[in-house]
Amino acid sequence: MLKKDIILKFAIILLIFSVGFFLRFNSANLNGIPAAEKDFYQDQAGLPYMYELDSYYNYRLTKNYLDHGYLGDTKINGIEWDLYSYYPPGVPMDYPPLIVYLTAFIYKLINIFSQIPLLTICFWIPAFIAPLSGILAYFFVSRLTNDFGGFAAGILAVISPFYFLRSVPGWFDTDMFIIFFSILVVWFFIEAFQSKNKRNRVVFAFLSAFSMFLFSIAWNGWQYLFLLLISFSLIYIIYSKLTNKNVANIFYTFSIFFIGSISLILIFTGYLSILKLYSNIFEIFKLTGSQNIWAPFPDLYLSVSELSVPSPIEVVAKIDPILFGLGIFALIFMPIALKKKENYLHFNNINWFLYSFLVLWIFIGFITLLKGVRFIMLLLPPLIISVGIMVGILIEYLKTIKIKKIIFYFSFICIILLVSLIPALNTYDTSKVLKPGVNDDLWSSAEWIHVNTPNNTVIINEWSYGHFLSSIADRSVVLDGRSAYIETLPIRAYYNNPAINSKSPGTSRDYWITRAFTTNNETLSAGIFKMISTSGDRCQLILDNYTGNTTKSVEILNNILGIDKEVALNVLTKNYQLKQEEAKEVLEYTHPDNQNPFIIFTCDSMINNAKGTFDFGEWDFRQLKSNNYTYSVGDINTNGTALNTTNNVTINMENNVAKWKGKIPYCYIEIKNGLISKYYLDKNSSFCVYLRMDDKKSIVIDKKFENSVFTKLVIEKSNSTSYKPIYKNKSVIIWELK
Repeated sequence: MLKKDIILKFAIILLIFSVGFFLRFNSANLNGIPAAEKDFYQDQAGLPYMYELDSYYNYRLTKNYLDHGYLGDTKINGIEWDLYSYYPPGVPMDYPPLIVYLTAFIYKLINIFSQIPLLTICFWIPAFIAPLSGILAYFFVSRLTNDFGGFAAGILAVISPFYFLRSVPGWFDTDMFIIFFSILVVWFFIEAFQSKNKRNRVVFAFLSAFSMFLFSIAWNGWQYLFLLLISFSLIYIIYSKLTNKNVANIFYTFSIFFIGSISLILIFTGYLSILKLYSNIFEIFKLTGSQNIWAPFPDLYLSVSELSVPSPIEVVAKIDPILFGLGIFALIFMPIALKKKENYLHFNNINWFLYSFLVLWIFIGFITLLKGVRFIMLLLPPLIISVGIMVGILIEYLKTIKIKKIIFYFSFICIILLVSLIPALNTYDTSKVLKPGVNDDLWSSAEWIHVNTPNNTVIINEWSYGHFLSSIADRSVVLDGRSAYIETLPIRAYYNNPAINSKSPGTSRDYWITRAFTTNNETLSAGIFKMISTSGDRCQLILDNYTGNTTKSVEILNNILGIDKEVALNVLTKNYQLKQEEAKEVLEYTHPDNQNPFIIFTCDSMINNAKGTFDFGEWDFRQLKSNNYTYSVGDINTNGTALNTTNNVTINMENNVAKWKGKIPYCYIEIKNGLISKYYLDKNSSFCVYLRMDDKKSIVIDKKFENSVFTKLVIEKSNSTSYKPIYKNKSVIIWELK
């Protein structure tokens, strides 16, 4: 290679990395937040809090690894166990460890020379890892075409809005690895199958297998790419056989990749990874991502935004219209170029084998979108590679028509601007919508819990804040991000009780907590919290064995958790015909004698997502659906004596006449400076209107929940019969039983 070629390649690599890095670096300036409010979203060192709350889970696991050499909090019977997640009893560790290993290594290396806090390193790592995907895309596509095509692919890889959003500083999660390892695995896979040299086939097939192993410890969705490669290989072998081609080398290459991948994964990650692979063979063919695996309990996936099925418009917007359009156009363009290949195209690796693979890759990428919006990450690499190849072919064509160099380079610049300028602008705009998932109020409350509560305190919380609280408060939580994947765990081992059947508790935990918030029976609410914080799901699973009917078990628990232990014993034996010893076993967990201390964490942001709280907490187990109760949130605007909101509430402040969508409410409640004023307007109406004047929020809620625990603790922030506040700041209150 000539010296000028080396310099050119180095310059391209540096440019791709710089674009990817500095765009991400700029996002740490909180561009979308007014200057006066930025401090609220920054720590004492001026560093923004994490954007994605799962980041704090990865941070906690890294702390564990640095502290005692493994990810879990402890080991039980030789198995790593995470005691802080989904307590009790916690969960066995089943998490891709590469992010922890890499971060721990970088932390140790950097702290040889200076003292940098682990949280700071966790914050900045994505900004350095994500641009490497662009460099890899450049090498792959330039190998297929030329430096021009490689450059286009590299730039697109680092500026794609959806990937950018999930790999900015402060998004310390496994998403930053997806594009990198997808391209790495496929690059070696393509090289293995297209190499004419037997030795090279073996080397590249093994490198692809090893890269797949690394992918398996980097992201839990690696199975989709593996199944794609296996499916394509088998189709290619069958096609080659039918067309009388020699399949010996093809089958040999496939065998090395398949056996190598499975062996490495099995040896270093264990049998659970292979079980997940087996289950995903069936899962990938499901027609929808919303099938409820936890019935008769409500589907927790419905409350996980990244697992919702995106609309076509949402897919195009998140990928970027230009990248999406050019990627699809490239699939039409490439066959035309291949048919005319002899005229101007001299790329041996651009052939029908590669084209067929890209088509299947994109097709499978679209299929995986039915499992959730986050799987756009699997669709991005083939689109990026396809556009890069198309640019490389176009540049090659320009070389053949004998135009002046200045016109040639001007044409190249125009093509690059067309491919990358609008996506880059969209990416810059994306950075303006970023807002940390944590603020000073949340951080201060977590620190208060850490300092002022016993070590065995259990936090009752909304699931989205679980990872943050367990990490910063250093206490066990009953719900966190692991809850959405709890169905993968072996339940007999989970509770170390062979009497419990193997069915997962699923979202029963989420149901019971939302039930405790939506009920207006505070003794029932307190009983639920006592049970969950001390015995978790154990009681419901044991009851299922006795009743053989989960719906009946839920009915029983709803009828006994709010009453005295002796009365509950009578209800179990007389109303539900449980034997005396069976009833006593149930009561051991519903009315524990040695109750764990617990606190209830509430914050203002719970109001925005409370529609799901009421739908889940009042779930109809017989019809397997929510009752779709009225719930709406808006912002308040005032103009003299007239008040209106963004959710269609209007109020005349002189006579306190309130309306929502033109209808008069059952009651209208104004909350200001801690004082609550209630006005009852129409006894036949079905909803209430709450005005929180201090933070300019309006809430319309079904009148059934006027006196619910959620209304009292979260909306009104008022003392209840059963709960008292032990800590509060502007947006967070921590409660305990009176």
